[in-house]
Amino acid sequence: MIENVSKDDFSPALLKEKFIEIYGRTDGEIRIFASPARINIIGEHIDYNGGKVFPAAIDKYLYVALRKRSDSKITYTDLKFPGVFTFDINDIFSYKKENDYANYLNGILAILKKQGKVIPCGFDALIASNVPPAGGISSSSALECGFAYAISEVFGLNLSRIEIALAGQQSEHEFMNVKCGIMDQFIISTAKRNTAELLNCATLEYEYVPLELGDYRFVVMNTKKKRQLADSKYNERRAQCEKALEILQNSGVKIADLCSLTMKEFEDCGKAITDPLLFARARHCISENDRVMQAVSALKAGNLVQLGELLNASHKSLKDDYEVTGIELDTLANTANAQEGCLGARMTGAGFGGCAIALVHKDKIQNFIANVQKKYTETVGHDAGFFACSSGDGVKEITNDL
Repeated sequence: MIENVSKDDFSPALLKEKFIEIYGRTDGEIRIFASPARINIIGEHIDYNGGKVFPAAIDKYLYVALRKRSDSKITYTDLKFPGVFTFDINDIFSYKKENDYANYLNGILAILKKQGKVIPCGFDALIASNVPPAGGISSSSALECGFAYAISEVFGLNLSRIEIALAGQQSEHEFMNVKCGIMDQFIISTAKRNTAELLNCATLEYEYVPLELGDYRFVVMNTKKKRQLADSKYNERRAQCEKALEILQNSGVKIADLCSLTMKEFEDCGKAITDPLLFARARHCISENDRVMQAVSALKAGNLVQLGELLNASHKSLKDDYEVTGIELDTLANTANAQEGCLGARMTGAGFGGCAIALVHKDKIQNFIANVQKKYTETVGHDAGFFACSSGDGVKEITNDL
């Protein structure tokens, strides 16, 4: 039984202490790795449609402590979640619901094995996280990429950061049966502090953009409504986009993905999509891709007012055209926009719960949180969670004295 551990405040030093408490002392080295959560400033549900997205890693981290064993046994323990999971490195891993978070770890191992990577012995792993689970800031990708990076470093696999991201995405597709895009894993693997990242999801070309917000900060607003991507309508939305793309291609439009179109081009060819639902899904993707480029330009120009307006337009499109918000996210976004010092707000992540973000003046954050919390609780019936955040680094090893 793990006791006296705050569920909201883990540190690498505490993790090492608990690792020894759980697994004992050996001559083996305990190595600790950090993997960030992320916000997507703008560009939602278009990473799997060939679009450009604009995420940033934030200073909320998931930690993985790892130590090699002398046998082939694998043991996973998490400081937040009960239960110990044991496997063997020689197992043929498959998804099993009862394995809970261990599925994300086994999925990575399955993909690495498929790639011919050799992990010659077992290991003990201990996980702790300051990232809200199922909260829309990519706790699952933080787990996947942090674990993949740890395995690569501890066992000398020499995976590049892009290979780490692709392994995480492949695991989601083939092991977890979630047809996610590449954005979450990519930003978590490659992020740099004090920047956001403009990523072309069709080509994996990317550009670091200075994240200079002056007196403003992003506030993350957690609905505290749990949702699992595989259990949501995420895959359904992706299938609808694929159908819209197929209709356009069959009508003679020569594109590889929806986000290859500009809004002007869509105005000309979109009439081929006669199903109003599919038309709306496609319109969101193409207009959102356009908003991403406008947002990057606004940030480079220091025009935070325009950036806030684009956040609001993104939320409206996700609500009306893509239908992935709901009363919780809409209440947060609408109430946020009614507060003094807020330039804009929108849902971030897959939706159907999870989180929203707001761009708020640093001197107004305390009142902002109090006012939005009050309205949210009155409307939804339970509290939301809030925190202001700064940018963070991508996956890394913690090498200072612990």
